[in-house]
Amino acid sequence: MPMHSSSSSLSRRQKPNNNNENGISKAMSAEEEVKLAALAISLNVRLRSADMPFAMQAHALRYARTLLLQPTNHRPNPSLLARSLKKEFDSMYGPAWHCVVGKSFGSFVTHSPGGFVYFSLESFSFLLFKTEVQLITEAVVPTPAAC
Repeated sequence: MPMHSSSSSLSRRQKPNNNNENGISKAMSAEEEVKLAALAISLNVRLRSADMPFAMQAHALRYARTLLLQPTNHRPNPSLLARSLKKEFDSMYGPAWHCVVGKSFGSFVTHSPGGFVYFSLESFSFLLFKTEVQLITEAVVPTPAAC
């Protein structure tokens, strides 16, 4: 499966590169783009870059907003936010999702097609992306190095 690289320093939202099961690109419909823009506005989210289907982007934005709305006695912990969003996407869409949450970070990641979103919410930036996982079915025995 092809992998894509993305930088989280992009300031404009990219058109999603959604692929169907045959690898043929299918763009998000104009109606879905409008719905996503309306959702982002209603949640006060700045969507910075995405290569992800509409429903998954909406899920990420809503779930992140829910995490930040939870009552707490202290300020939100970026590591806990990242872990919660990662676990949610692993359980909903399969492994292997990765999430970075913080107030200032740079990145350049390789992600699976249709598995990348970068957005800001309140004072935090969220980078969520998926990589391909290949299961190892037999034990690999290391060979001794030749001298």
